[in-house]
Parts: sequence; structure tokens; C-alpha cells
Amino acid sequence: MRVGVVGLGMGLHLAEWCRRVGVDVVAACDRDPGRRAAAGERLPGAALTGRWQDLLDHRLDGVVLANDFDEHAPLAIAFLERGVHVLSEAAACADEDEGRRLVEAAERSRATYSFAENYVAHPHVRLVRQAVDSGEVGRISLVEADYLHGMSPDGVAALIGDPAHWRGRIAPTAYCTHTVSPVLALTGERPVEVSAFTVDEADARASVVMLVRLSGGALAVTRHGFLQGEPDSHWSWVSVRGTRALAESVRGPGERAWSVRVRAEGWTEPGGRAREEERVPPPLLLDGKAVERAAEGTVLVLRAFRATVEKGEPPLVPVRPAVAASLVGVAGAESLGNGSRPVPVPDVFGDADRR
Repeated sequence: MRVGVVGLGMGLHLAEWCRRVGVDVVAACDRDPGRRAAAGERLPGAALTGRWQDLLDHRLDGVVLANDFDEHAPLAIAFLERGVHVLSEAAACADEDEGRRLVEAAERSRATYSFAENYVAHPHVRLVRQAVDSGEVGRISLVEADYLHGMSPDGVAALIGDPAHWRGRIAPTAYCTHTVSPVLALTGERPVEVSAFTVDEADARASVVMLVRLSGGALAVTRHGFLQGEPDSHWSWVSVRGTRALAESVRGPGERAWSVRVRAEGWTEPGGRAREEERVPPPLLLDGKAVERAAEGTVLVLRAFRATVEKGEPPLVPVRPAVAASLVGVAGAESLGNGSRPVPVPDVFGDADRR
């Protein structure tokens, strides 16, 4: 399987993992000559260019898009039109029109679109998913998800204060897929409506909370941005409350942050006593060695992409859920601008399979 990579920041990290899971990176692109030089040392044999359009002329099976956060859809559409399978690392779209054009392109193409949302495949999310899918949790009522960074004020200002950088130009709600995509994967629902709130009015861009109504009636509460006390589980914490039990990541240090606490109330148990346990995810092996916990999601995303391209298996996160998750951030930005009033999330599913 031959792939190209666009963007050699996060893209270089993904390219190296591609090679470790058996995917051949044959070409890569970045506008920055310094990044291309660094990639030349770490990706020997790969053709390097400063123009992503040059990759359209390579004989590629797939492409990994890791360019600027809000510029993925036009590239994805171009590669899909060439019959090249797409793995997109950041927001699927910047607005509704772009999202709908991406859906149409993916469903018209002989190739596939996969969303590289590694948080869906992180170990603690997989454990919660097992509890949900087994029926142990019951009907879901409330889902919470955090994606938080505990940085200094100077560090935050340096990251989001430059309007020339994508982190400085996107809305504070935009970077929401690390919370919303796990919510959609855990519930199998679509987002219907969102209300967004600034956490601290004295620092309005730093962090937001979004309340997302889901199509099955449950409520999702997502928190993302820059707040102190980030989880050790790669900045991610999830919690699912159902009609029978609770399943949530452990709020603990180090390795425990990848584990999951499950509590079933006494009335649900044969003996009438509450049951509580902590579940530890099994190791994920690559070439006989355990993968670092924070990298498990990336490995599983890349394995899934390879299986989609080579075996025709369904994408881990296909185009419609990817666009829906991104449009939550778009609708959230509108809500912020309208005094946190609820805003409908465009329905990109229609009668399509919503799981």
C-alpha cells in the first residue's frame, strides 16, 4: 500500500507510524523547506515536494492529510476525485457547504474517506464502548467528554494568539472532534442541536463548554481548550451515564488514567448490592511489543485505514460522522455569537445509516 502525506508537522509523526504498521510512504509535501529537510532524514526514499498538487500525479493508493486544521476538505475532494483513498487528520470541513460537498465527493468516488480521529480508538474509550455495546450501561442519558490542556497563560497566548496561525484563526469551538467524535461513536447517534458557552469571560478564547442534544434524546457535555488539571490519558476523559450503570475514565495519574470505572447500582444487581470495579485495558501489540498507551489510537486508525484500502473494510470513522462532528464546532461558534442560544446542527445523514 503506497501513500502520500500532506503536511509534515503531525504528518511526519503519522508517516513514521505508517511505516511501522506496514504502509509504504512514497511521497510527502510541506511548504516549509526546513520540514521537508527533516522529513528527508526520517523518511528515506520518499519523494518530497512543496506543493500538495504534485502528489496527485504520483501512483498512490491513499493519502494522509495533515495540513492546516481548517483546510482539509478541498484537498480531500481533489484526491477522492482521482480515486485516491483519504485519511484526514483534522476537521473534516470548515462550514456546512464544504461538508456537504465532501460527503458528495466521497460517495461519488471509487475511493473512500476515513477520519483519522484517534480519540475514538484510545484505550479508555474502547473500554467504555464495550460496556455500552454489551448493554451493561443501559440506555444512555448523559455523556461527558473532555479535551483539555493545562498550560500557562503565556503558553496559551503563544499558541492561539497569532491570527496568522491556524490555531489563532479558528473559532474556539472548532477544535471539538476529539470530544464530539467519541460521543457519536459511543452513542451511535447524530448531533441535533448545540449551545456553546465561554468558560471564562475574561479569557473568552481559551476554553469552551458545549451542550449537544443527540438524536436519541441524550445530552452530551463537552469541554475543550485550556484549563488546568488535564487528564493523563492524552488530555482525554470520557463518562457515560445510562439507565443501569455508569462507565467513565478513571481520574487518576499515569497509567490509571487509561482505565475505566464501572458502577452499577444495587437495584440492577441480583444480590441487591451496588457493584463497582476498575477495568484495565489490555496492551495493544505491534511486532510483539506493547504500544505506548497514547499511541494506541493512532496505530488502530492506521491499521483500519490499511484494512479499508486493501480489504474493503468500512472506514473506522466514515465521512458523514466526520462531517457531523466538525459541524458541531461550526454551529457552536454561531451559538457563541448569539449569546449561547441553541443552534441546530445541519443533518448530513438523512436516511443514511447513522451508526
